[in-house]
Amino acid sequence: MKRKQVDSERIDELLLGLLREDARAPNTKIATKLGLSESAVRRRIDNLKTGGRIRRFTVDVDDRDQSSAITWVSVDPATPTRQVSEKIKAIKGVESVYETAGQFDIAVIVKGANIGEVNATIEGIRRAGGVTGTNTTMVLRTIR
Repeated sequence: MKRKQVDSERIDELLLGLLREDARAPNTKIATKLGLSESAVRRRIDNLKTGGRIRRFTVDVDDRDQSSAITWVSVDPATPTRQVSEKIKAIKGVESVYETAGQFDIAVIVKGANIGEVNATIEGIRRAGGVTGTNTTMVLRTIR
């Protein structure tokens, strides 16, 4: 791999790290931290969006009044895991879906206004085609 390409990839990783910390940071502030021009930062962000590395910008909210759970999902081996993941992602109350290796095929972060909403989401996950079993753990506290 060429040195210029390695340096470019390293800058992109640093840029992504800064955006993870504060996605609303002005490009001028990011440029100063990276030693780049504002236009170079803007171009890199556009390229990262176009290339699919940046899928969306989001807001991290204080949700301590919500109920949360982690649901582990087993998938029927005859059903593609990706297909089940897509079905689960569409269920109201599902915040994140991760395909995993190990005892379970999928981990799902579920959030709702109360335990009843969380339970309704988990029931929806159980009914998703290709799901053979679930194991849910309620979240008591999030440490940030």
